[in-house]
Order: sequence, then C-alpha cells, then structure tokens
Amino acid sequence: MSDRSPPPAGDVDIAGALAWARARIDQMDARVLLRHVLQCPAARLVAWPEQKLAVEDWAEYRALVERRAAGEPVAYLTGTREFYGREFLVTPAVLIPRPETELLVELALAHFPGWRGLRVLDMGTGSGALAVTLALELEAPEVVALDRSREALWVAMANAARLGASVSFVQSDWFGALGDEQFELIVSNPPYVAAGDPHLEQGDVRFEPRGALAAGPQGLDDLAEIVAGAPARLVDGGWLFLEHGYDQAAAARSLLADAGFAAIASWADLAGIERVSGGRWLGREGRDSR
Repeated sequence: MSDRSPPPAGDVDIAGALAWARARIDQMDARVLLRHVLQCPAARLVAWPEQKLAVEDWAEYRALVERRAAGEPVAYLTGTREFYGREFLVTPAVLIPRPETELLVELALAHFPGWRGLRVLDMGTGSGALAVTLALELEAPEVVALDRSREALWVAMANAARLGASVSFVQSDWFGALGDEQFELIVSNPPYVAAGDPHLEQGDVRFEPRGALAAGPQGLDDLAEIVAGAPARLVDGGWLFLEHGYDQAAAARSLLADAGFAAIASWADLAGIERVSGGRWLGREGRDSR
C-alpha cells in the first residue's frame, strides 16, 4: 500500500492519520485540522499517537485534508482564526484576519492611552476582528464598524456577540450611510491590491472575497476615497490609520498630505515592512496655519 493511500476506516490512529496527511499538506496544517476534527488540544496528538480515530472522524479528516490540498484556506475549513489572542469566526464572506493587521490595534492603544469613551470607526470591518478587538482593549470605547457586505456584517456581529464586545454595525459603502457622526479615531484595513496583481490567483487569496482585496489598477482607489472623506468624520485632533500594501507607504503618505493631515508617518510590521500609514487631522484652521 502506498504511503499516499488512506489507511482503512476503523484501523487508523492519530499517528497514521497525520502521516497520511503530511504526504499531501503542510505538517502544521495537518495537525490543526486533526485538532479541529477531534476538538482536542495539541498535547493530545503527542501524548496518544496510538489512539484510534472513530470512523466518522477519519472520514471528516480525510475530506478536510483533500480540500486543503486543493488550496482551500485552513481558516475557512476550521471556521476560525486567532487575532490579538482571541478566536474569531471566519467564513468565505470575509477576509481571513492576519497578524500584520494587529499593528492597527497597537497604534490605537499607543495614541490613546487611558482614554475613556473614545469614539472609533472601523471601515470595512469584514470579520469584525479589528472593531471587536478595539472594543475590548480600549477603555469603554464607542465603536462603529461598517462594511458594504451584509454577509460580512453577519459574521462580524456573531463575533461581537460571542466575545462580549459592544459594537454598532452599519451597512455602508464607506462613508455613505454614516450621517454626520464624528470620531476621534478612524481605522481601516481596506482593499489595496491592484486589480491585475497575479497574487490574486495564488494561494489562499484565491478563495477570499475579491471585493475585499482589489481596489483599482494600482490598488489605491479605496485608500484614496477613505483619506478624502475622513476629515469630515474626524474631530479636530483625531487620527486616521490605514493598512496598505508592502509598496504603498509613500503613496499613502502622499494622499494624507494632499488631504491636509499633519503628523504623517508610516509604521512597520513585525517583518519590517511599512504596513500602516496615518496622520492627525488638526481641523481646517490647523491646516491653513501650517
């Protein structure tokens, strides 16, 4: 029997299941998927490799491994992804939360230490990972999260409910449905991939919602729209922080400068890539006096 052939149902243990899976997918993915099927901690896979899998568990695991081998993201297979130490529900209706987006949380905490009742707007919330995290990490903030996708908002609302976060959700195409409310902080991880970028046809990204990824020929359309509309939504002294592509920091700073922001800067993620740019809105008088 080839090592790529599945052991017969009822006669496969944890070690055998993992060995079969590792011939098809990454070792870490194999372990994550088996933990998901067995609903067990990682230690169980190490401590009891000889434990037999139930027939239905083996069938479910084989199906998940084959889907992963075909390229489907692990987060969509398990339905969850960790962000800032919390587990978030994810579906194919939303982008998979990524570690680099945690930089937006760190910047919010650094710029508003001890601020109680901060008014925060998260634009393009997707799974709600950013909005929910800010609602839980800041001191009693008022958080509004918007997305144009109704399906994404359902996921975000489910995450807020299960994690006990107080967030208001709005279906809106950027600022369109917000009314005249203003905020001390606006954050966004908007679409910023160029529409023709070949990476859109590679890896996990192939399975993620295209509308949450691509934004015009240079990937700057949504970034430009947010920067242009943000001054009317920020109180004087408020901050705007935007995640963007690895090569878009200079363009983002230029957009912020053209819109009249001050204290413009870019911040690097853990890989050393300038991943977030932002600036402070001083108000019309502050802009004219510079």
